[in-house]
Amino acid sequence: MGYRWFVWGLVAMLACSAYAGPAPKVQPGVDVLISDGFKPLVGKRVGLITNPTGVTSDLRSTVDVLHAAPKVSLVALFGPEHGVRGDVYAGGKVTDTRDAKTGVPVYSLYGKNRRPNAEMLEGVDALVFDIQDIGSRSYTYISTMAAAMEGAAEHGVPFVVLDRPNPISGERIEGRLLNLEYKSFVGYLPVPYAHGMTVGELARMINGEGWLPEGAKCDLHVVPMSGWRREMYFDQTGLPWVPTSPHIPRADSSAFYAATGILGELRVLSEGVGYTLPFELLGAPGLDAEALAGDLNARKLPGVIFRPMYYKPYYATYKTEDCGGVQIHLTDQRRARLTDIQFHVMDYLRRVHPEKPLFGAKRDRMFDKVCGTDAVRKMFLAGKPIQDILAHWNAGLDEFRARRAKYLLYD
Repeated sequence: MGYRWFVWGLVAMLACSAYAGPAPKVQPGVDVLISDGFKPLVGKRVGLITNPTGVTSDLRSTVDVLHAAPKVSLVALFGPEHGVRGDVYAGGKVTDTRDAKTGVPVYSLYGKNRRPNAEMLEGVDALVFDIQDIGSRSYTYISTMAAAMEGAAEHGVPFVVLDRPNPISGERIEGRLLNLEYKSFVGYLPVPYAHGMTVGELARMINGEGWLPEGAKCDLHVVPMSGWRREMYFDQTGLPWVPTSPHIPRADSSAFYAATGILGELRVLSEGVGYTLPFELLGAPGLDAEALAGDLNARKLPGVIFRPMYYKPYYATYKTEDCGGVQIHLTDQRRARLTDIQFHVMDYLRRVHPEKPLFGAKRDRMFDKVCGTDAVRKMFLAGKPIQDILAHWNAGLDEFRARRAKYLLYD
């Protein structure tokens, strides 16, 4: 575990040292807040929900910025999955502590409490959220934001979102809306799997659609970005990428997460987590890499090519076992249907390798949670054609586009 976190820290350090050049095209919400003299927070005692991704465009931590800000008092920090300083492994419980650098108390939002309670919010005049999302519903940071909005509404604390880019663009919308019967922390909001919104826009929709308990609304203020447009992918923003977690080391890892993360929950295939290409691979012992790549490429999926690959994971699924599989190469991310990719691989497995059953293990429930429905699993088990499965998976998206329109902040 220590080695993995060393790698994450090294990746972040290299990203920082490599970042030099012209000013970015996009200014994240925290930069706009600074340039506006911290106006929404002046004279307030602030609680900050953040992690290592909460940085300015020149890589200063939002924790340190608010701690030093004039007329702002940073009185509490709140840690999502991985913790405020990024020192907790995926799924590990975050504990209450005190920040070593600033001395500010840190409260866990990824342990026994998932939302701030009255004790945590005592003496807090405003709750600020500054975390980089990756655009997929199952990534827990937007769940933390929604749960924190619940706490803010319940206890009458204003909620401020410092907005950040959606790294897979504000136009990509894929995957069926969450069925609330499958609501969990890996699927908290009734939005598509790839939701095409920034965290600020999502917060506006949560408030406006009455998704907080009993239709409550929090006193919400979003500090928008400057210069961001919906069609932008992260590499077009000019901003440095800080790994959002150990297995999202690069901005384009966000796209690969959408392409393989759901299938990875079954642990039937390695999705590259535990190897040097997290979420970019799909493979398993005994698979013929050439045959898998040939089948997938013959499907002529837009914007993607599959390259045969053999690899041996260092940890996680199939640790130290020789795997045959494919590396996913996105040749045109705008045309690619990211979430469909994993279902095409599942279709290949059920036809060619019936000896490797996709379902029937204890991970089925997690698969349903990240899908937001049990219908996908049941359609595979019933032998439904892949096109029928994909049609069901992507149903209802036009209605969502129309519904979200009034909450959008950017063209």
